[in-house]
Amino acid sequence: MPDKNTLYYGDNLDVLRRHIKDESANLIYLDPPFNSAQGYNVLFAERDGSQAAAQIKAFDDTWRWDMGAEQSYQETVERGGKVSQVLQAFRGFLGENDMLAYLTMMAPRLVELHRVLTATGSIYLHCDPTASHYLKLLMDAVFGPENYRNEITWQRTNVHNDAKKWGDIADILLYYGKSGSVTWNSPRALHGEAYVAAKYRNDDGDGRGLYTLDNMTSPHPRPNMTYEWMGHQPPPAGVTLRIRCKNSTTKDVSGIPTRKKSGPA
Repeated sequence: MPDKNTLYYGDNLDVLRRHIKDESANLIYLDPPFNSAQGYNVLFAERDGSQAAAQIKAFDDTWRWDMGAEQSYQETVERGGKVSQVLQAFRGFLGENDMLAYLTMMAPRLVELHRVLTATGSIYLHCDPTASHYLKLLMDAVFGPENYRNEITWQRTNVHNDAKKWGDIADILLYYGKSGSVTWNSPRALHGEAYVAAKYRNDDGDGRGLYTLDNMTSPHPRPNMTYEWMGHQPPPAGVTLRIRCKNSTTKDVSGIPTRKKSGPA
């Protein structure tokens, strides 16, 4: 495994194959080209902060089906397995077009990322709706559909309206594990004072702390937790009366004096 502070410049497929050992990464996040049909440059600055005269063109995010794409496709297909099957299905469905060239570029890189990920590791693939549905099938082929964990929608803060369709307002993160035993550190944090003041304004005065009123509809109500509450009858699916406390715990409440049972205890 290279030193953790090493920064590589070059084709990531070549770097992965030549420098990164098997099962050496616990977490992988990749934000690859989106097939956006744009060009991207690497910008350098002089020591005084001014922009350097010479810039390096990093890549064109425009993919074309050409001899290079055909060669990469054949190399991946000849390896066999699920990835080969998915690429061949893509070719039959999409034809030899720009999207197939993009997916052919992504396939061997995902295979290498699977190789370097540890057994308890996680991978997050950042993409947009242009190709996210195809990439999910490709990720299923590489990591296994049983190791799919979440599709995360990342809403953009700055979006552009489109007069002829719904606006593009979100990106997608496909989250997979290497196995069923993925290391998971729950991303918890205390509520801020402003949030608590705005949301948790109720206090029974009995020392149990502040609480908020929330939606009580339950798709699977328990008969002894189905009540008339504050003069309102429960919906057909019933309700489960719960109080959400400011420490993020949730407690069932069975001692509300005004409750009326509408089912057997």
